[in-house]
Amino acid sequence: MTHTSVKTVGAGLSAAALLLLAGATPSAHADTGNWLMLSVSHGETQVAGTEGGTLLRCDPPGGGHPHAEEACAQLSAADGRIAALPAEDVLCPMIYAPVTAHAEGMWRDRPVTWTETFPNVCTLRARTGALFALDGT
Repeated sequence: MTHTSVKTVGAGLSAAALLLLAGATPSAHADTGNWLMLSVSHGETQVAGTEGGTLLRCDPPGGGHPHAEEACAQLSAADGRIAALPAEDVLCPMIYAPVTAHAEGMWRDRPVTWTETFPNVCTLRARTGALFALDGT
């Protein structure tokens, strides 16, 4: 191999390395933007260390959330503030079966951590709309 060939191979390897790095850049930023990991547990406290939950991604709506488009639209209207979601006018039974909702993630590159306990699933859904309308709750 001549010296010119080594330079050519080196340049090719450098270009390949740059392409790999350029390809890695979008995935490095995949967790920025608008996304929340949502969970609902039965009881008055969030169970520490529980695995799972449902991922909600917005821009575009997706993840594993069953009502992603509606949930993202509601969050957008509230500027990502879960406590500012408008409550629906719903009659809920006065049965005490507490559920704790938890959200953690990013909204417009701001960290979000939110937890609240509701007296029952009906109240949870009335106060949080489609956001916590997850399967199994």
